[in-house]
Amino acid sequence: MAVNLAQYEDGAKRAVKLFWGNRAAAVKQQLAAGTVDHGTRGAVTAGKNMDGFASLMARLVEANGLKNATVIHGGRLVTLPGFFRPTKQWDLLVLNEGRLIAALEFKSQVGSFGNNFNNRTEEAIGTAHDLWTAYRDGAFGEQPKPFVGWLMLLEDAPGSRTPVNDSSPHFPVFPDFKGASYADRYNILCKKLVQEGLYTAASIMLSPQTAQNSGEYADMSDLTSLQTFVATFAGHVAAEAARK
Repeated sequence: MAVNLAQYEDGAKRAVKLFWGNRAAAVKQQLAAGTVDHGTRGAVTAGKNMDGFASLMARLVEANGLKNATVIHGGRLVTLPGFFRPTKQWDLLVLNEGRLIAALEFKSQVGSFGNNFNNRTEEAIGTAHDLWTAYRDGAFGEQPKPFVGWLMLLEDAPGSRTPVNDSSPHFPVFPDFKGASYADRYNILCKKLVQEGLYTAASIMLSPQTAQNSGEYADMSDLTSLQTFVATFAGHVAAEAARK
């Protein structure tokens, strides 16, 4: 079966519009209620900001031959067993005939770039290592490797684009991190997550807050682009459909 990208560009723009629109609506609602969270937390606590990307992945599943697959987003049914911890809740799961086809994480960051990058990095690495170790020990039964994806939507702003210098008092920082902005660091992270086999695909998308009406976003490299992520995911789904 030929891979079908299901006009992902349009779906991605809708997802970006929904992301920024939901954030703005959450803040407006809190202002009206007189209960505003500190910083940008009021926008984050809406909890639905990345739903558009889940819808995009669901369309790709159907378009690539798994019309009867179960796509789960939200709630307790996105829980998988772990190895270093009992369970982990993912953002989206794809199941077919009792097999785990895909597990995806959708992340975002708006502002507070310096405070959150290391936390996101540690979480991404630990989550993947936990899943693959559980897979090795038969947590999902005897089945082919699932697609494991990590997608980050980062605010395109001076704070995410400005070069940042880090110092290491005892040993030198790796050259690719020297003078790298937080956007660059996420791009490096995504590349290494894939190159080290922790994720099947990892993508970094940059989008400004003004994209609420346009759905504007930018990629940073071919390896970490949304197109590569979508094509890899669609190919994995098509391969599963061809197994019947």
